[in-house]
Amino acid sequence: MIRKLLGTASILAAMAAAPAMAADTSACLITKTDTNPFFVKMKEGATAKAEELGIDLKSFAGKVDGDHETQVAAIETCIADGAKGILLTASDTSSIVSAVQQARDNGLLVIALDTPLNPIDAADATFATDNFLAGELIGKWAAATLGDDAANAKIAMLDLGVSQPTVGVLRDQGFLQGFGIELGDPNRWGDETDPRIVGNDVTAGNEEGGRRAMENLLAKDPMINVVYTINEPAAAGAYEALKAIGRENDVLIVSVDGGCPGVQNVKDGVIGATSQQYPLLMASLGIEAIAQFAADGTKPQPTEGKEFFDTGVALVTDNPVDGVESIDTDEGMNLCWG
Repeated sequence: MIRKLLGTASILAAMAAAPAMAADTSACLITKTDTNPFFVKMKEGATAKAEELGIDLKSFAGKVDGDHETQVAAIETCIADGAKGILLTASDTSSIVSAVQQARDNGLLVIALDTPLNPIDAADATFATDNFLAGELIGKWAAATLGDDAANAKIAMLDLGVSQPTVGVLRDQGFLQGFGIELGDPNRWGDETDPRIVGNDVTAGNEEGGRRAMENLLAKDPMINVVYTINEPAAAGAYEALKAIGRENDVLIVSVDGGCPGVQNVKDGVIGATSQQYPLLMASLGIEAIAQFAADGTKPQPTEGKEFFDTGVALVTDNPVDGVESIDTDEGMNLCWG
């Protein structure tokens, strides 16, 4: 069963429930890039829902992951154009806050998608995967898969970038807690003292970065046997680095995203398990929230017990373990994106 906030029927009902008035409403979607399949699917969900509700949607994206300046310029454009709301995946969760506040001061509803701002209440709302839980699921799965050998694991941590805190920190820290490692500052990665951690390196969330980071950590300890990766492109790169030294079959790789290529890599044995998230749903519900705000000023509320609206997560693996709920790759392929 999928670890999701809503059942399938409830999701469909939520996505079908259009606000009463959305005429003459414009909205903006601002993503980190327009090439990552995750953001491509997010744009697809936002575009489809905007067309359904008669909302004029303008889309913007950074040139690369981390392109903060382009995102700020996009917010300024949205304000000038009279948009009613912005859906935002921030490249820099702290530095973007002043631009977001400017938008809110001008009467726009700002919803963070996937990546909470720092602080989280800098946005009116956040629609996201529980990224800490996503990491925790793959951490628990990896520890259970290793069994007694988890006590002597040699772990490589392949993170996103140096900007902290980000969604990458949440996944990193969730994985470590799930694996049974004591955390340092939960708002940072890399300050843990557990000797099982060989080290951290950054990947920029792409395959080349994953390969390079894996090579760097293998140079530090060639006997690494567990690899946490920020996302599935980084996992694919790590696998290639391991394959180059003949170790692709004796290292456990785990990841987060649930894109179709990543789920296929789980099926093929490249990745042991991944946590699947649902970007199309995030963006679709975000557009609905902007339409509702335009109609009557209502702002979306977080999931009970959380600071954000939880759009769900599921562990995908063909090697389930006791005590960790999961779905297999056949079901994962039915739900994947990209």
